[in-house]
Amino acid sequence: MSTKDYLEKDYYAVLGVPKTATADEIKKAYRKLARQYHPDTNQGDSAKETKFKEVSEAYDVLSDSKRRKEYDEARTLFGSGVGGQRPGGGGFPFDFGDLFGGTGQQSQTSGAGERLGDLFGGLFNRGGGGSARTTSATRPRRGQDIESEVSLSFTEAVEGTTVSLRLTSSAACAACTGTGAKAGTTPRVCPTCEGTGAASRNLGNFAFSEPCRDCKGRGLIVDVPCPVCDGSGRAKSTRTIQARIPAGVADGQRVKLKAKGAPGENGGPAGDLYIQTNVKSHAVFGRLGDNLTITVPVTFTEAALGAEIKVPILKGLPVTLRIPAGTPNGRTFRVRGRGVTRKDGTKGDLLATVEVVVPKTLDDKSRELLTEFNTAIAGEDPRADLIQRARSE
Repeated sequence: MSTKDYLEKDYYAVLGVPKTATADEIKKAYRKLARQYHPDTNQGDSAKETKFKEVSEAYDVLSDSKRRKEYDEARTLFGSGVGGQRPGGGGFPFDFGDLFGGTGQQSQTSGAGERLGDLFGGLFNRGGGGSARTTSATRPRRGQDIESEVSLSFTEAVEGTTVSLRLTSSAACAACTGTGAKAGTTPRVCPTCEGTGAASRNLGNFAFSEPCRDCKGRGLIVDVPCPVCDGSGRAKSTRTIQARIPAGVADGQRVKLKAKGAPGENGGPAGDLYIQTNVKSHAVFGRLGDNLTITVPVTFTEAALGAEIKVPILKGLPVTLRIPAGTPNGRTFRVRGRGVTRKDGTKGDLLATVEVVVPKTLDDKSRELLTEFNTAIAGEDPRADLIQRARSE
């Protein structure tokens, strides 16, 4: 997308939506127009095909929140008339050659011109037209983000823990202190880009910037490269850090630790560290969101007559759970505050599901008693309702 497109085309008007339109409203308008002008339904109609391309172009910009913001800022600045008139009057309210770092003369309102140049340079990835020429190699640069991986026990994931991580990242070469030049020599300012790291390519009223081919965007020329880093100024650095894994992380979750990544260059901020967590399963407990789960075996008599049973928790002494008489197999009881630690410090619950255990073997006395019990309840058929409902369908 060219700068001229950003300034001259009203994408909101193309889609027929106001500037305050939400993302859903923009999508709805695009779909309606796309169906109306799609080439498949308008074969041979070049006008509608052109309209379809305009609609698609507008949607590509406005559906992307970052590009939409850049577009809005560009049009706001253009419409405000910041800067001086072009020599001879008429035309645009400012000199685009100055705005994008072209070869034209400096605008009379140089302060505004510099601000515009810096802003548009950032928006469109082009060099600013300001008077300050900061060497590319000396600008502060943010360090790279780093990704790592850690294995946690079930308890560590629930309660939180601190782990040691050995990280390898790019850092300033110790042999040349990041200059890329051999010890005893110094790099020189690139004569092509004059240290900016960018070269301009003029296209009429616009000057597009691209990385300087001679210095590869660094702004400096190294005549005698450092033998350790081959002139790059960067080398691999290994360090060990203590990383805090917050309580409640789930298996496969990515934990972001701000400013724990690779160090920045020239005073720039460090990157971030992203830790992929692999959580091992537990022999007794499971997890359902912020709740822990457990299956508790109970005897037939405990379920039928009721009982008080001991249930283990993840850490600490077991809790007492009251089972009411007539509890069916598979019923779940909630023990509050014995689950996963949340971000706000509160805890989820423990969900205890009872499982009635049937004896595998019976002695003569037990068999006799169960036979008497079965005779006593012979009039009850637990499947009568099931059979009746099955026939009704």
